[in-house]
Amino acid sequence: MTWIELSIATDAEGAEAAAALLNEFVSGGAVIEETLIADAGEPIDLARAFTVRAFFSSDQRDQVARAETALWHLSQLRAMTTPHTRELAEEDWAEAWKKHYTILHIGKHLVIKPSWLEYATRADDVVIELDPGMAFGTGLHPTTRMCIAAIEEHIAPNATMLDVGCGSGILSITAAKLGARKIRALDLDPIAVETTARNVAINRADSIVRVEHRSIDADRDCNQFDLVCINILAEIVCDLAPAVARALRAGGIVIASGILDFKADDVRDAFAECGIDVIEKKQEEDWVALIGIKKYLEHDH
Repeated sequence: MTWIELSIATDAEGAEAAAALLNEFVSGGAVIEETLIADAGEPIDLARAFTVRAFFSSDQRDQVARAETALWHLSQLRAMTTPHTRELAEEDWAEAWKKHYTILHIGKHLVIKPSWLEYATRADDVVIELDPGMAFGTGLHPTTRMCIAAIEEHIAPNATMLDVGCGSGILSITAAKLGARKIRALDLDPIAVETTARNVAINRADSIVRVEHRSIDADRDCNQFDLVCINILAEIVCDLAPAVARALRAGGIVIASGILDFKADDVRDAFAECGIDVIEKKQEEDWVALIGIKKYLEHDH
């Protein structure tokens, strides 16, 4: 079995658009990575801040061609490099994404440790061991880092949490390590569900985190959670805002990210219509995380 890696380099806005496009073609989703330097041989004026990668099996060449065509059309609207493809043997594919990951320190005490790296734990470290596989959510992306820091700041002991679009499970595991008592991790992508379940087991959080292959449900999840995390795209956050509001208890907190800065007001307005006040805005580069609180209604007092 061989695999085909398709990648482009672009800026933050282009990365969001390219990942959303590639997700239509590839199971497991595209991965967005920060690119600190241009690839060797890349013209310097094409050096971009992010690389978007997707992996196709060798029998999906038609899908690769369609994805390349779609990316070409997108490149007429967004500055990005020409799509680059390369074939990888099974063992090379398994290692291809690992070289981009390192040990990360986030917030006051959190340490994200890829499962294949060694780390000497310090007394006050909260270590999350991660094998991201092909699922998005490695701690590398600014949106993930901001969500993790916000969870550390806002989670209460014994809190209940809903993780919408769990990806690799990193946010659910963070909350479990910080004292949450019940977490539901949801994703529509079966590979993300499988990856989250594996990472939850690695971190011995099985008794706290339940992983489900579904989206947020306004009735099933109604009024249950102290905290909702949703790290997806701004448009989807807006669409799901009513369901997020219903899932939260009065006074509950939502942490929303995956939002480009110029779309933050759209998300703020969508939350306001559902009775959620945004109380804090975090920003890293072009990306924003919003922290909101569900208002108490008169009959809640």
